[in-house]
Amino acid sequence: MNVRRLIPTAALAGSLTLGLVALSALSGCSPSDAADDAGGGAGKSGGKLAVVASFYPMQYLAEEIGGSHVDVSTLTKPGVEPHDLELGTRQAAQLGEADYILYLKGIQPAVDEAISAAGVKNTVDAASLTTLEKHGAEVGHDHGDEHADEHADEHADEHAGEEHAEEDHAHEGEAGTDPHIWLDPVKYAEVAKGVGASLEKADPDNAAAYRKNTTTVVERLTALDSAFEQGLADTATKTFITTHSAFGYLAERYGLTQESIAGISPESEPSPARIKELRTIAAKDKVGTVFFETLVSDRTAKTVAADSGLKTDVLDPVEGITDKSKGADYVEVMESNLAALEKALGAK
Repeated sequence: MNVRRLIPTAALAGSLTLGLVALSALSGCSPSDAADDAGGGAGKSGGKLAVVASFYPMQYLAEEIGGSHVDVSTLTKPGVEPHDLELGTRQAAQLGEADYILYLKGIQPAVDEAISAAGVKNTVDAASLTTLEKHGAEVGHDHGDEHADEHADEHADEHAGEEHAEEDHAHEGEAGTDPHIWLDPVKYAEVAKGVGASLEKADPDNAAAYRKNTTTVVERLTALDSAFEQGLADTATKTFITTHSAFGYLAERYGLTQESIAGISPESEPSPARIKELRTIAAKDKVGTVFFETLVSDRTAKTVAADSGLKTDVLDPVEGITDKSKGADYVEVMESNLAALEKALGAK
């Protein structure tokens, strides 16, 4: 995701692989000991399937679909921005002891490398269970002559070379695709079906339970989709400004236009030209709110809002549940997101 994080992953993978070998040789290392850094044990526990999830959206599906037949631990602690995750050797060992791993390739490069090194048979990449698309192109795109003047663009080019270079790299992702599929309830439901089927294959004795739980999850997501569709059907504006391009799938699904301050990476910094452009967009499209998220600094969003005389509010990318989250689980946080969008967009 972030060019600064992509550089060390190859070296990290090597060290994690060594860690896996070394720790697996320690007969006194229990599953719970190996998972201290992640807050849970891996390996068979009371006959349950030991599941390791990479971060919250994967954890949610594993827990809801697996139900009482799985013991789920997550690599990303609550409150940790998933893109920032650095794995230790104990977490690498946890992966090696899992019966089933659920992750989303392209979100956490260090996790991708470690999972590949773990070699667990039942390893599922959520990105393979639906179709990924390209988003985030709105950053720095041309809104027409009314949105920028030549002097501002020349000034920005002189001062924003590094920001644009990093931002462009962040947009590349996995072959240029956007990994934030869980923010579209329809795509997330597709992933849920795939997860259910893979759990049935990994643990056929409990296939009926996984199938039933999958149906329940899909029904909740279908209801959530209907709520978004109805709630955002008639609004005063279709444009919203947010910290980074996490909401491309959601915007596309419900006919909205996402304008992000930064790029796909939450740590990308906007150029002066982009700030000026957003000010013009806000005035033209009657945007009244700049959204920030719970796991990253709100400094840039508040600066942009103050510069344009706008309000701020939370639009949560649901990458983790914390005390700051407006909801106890994925569906509740998404319902809070819908309420925030309805208010900001002037839903009728």
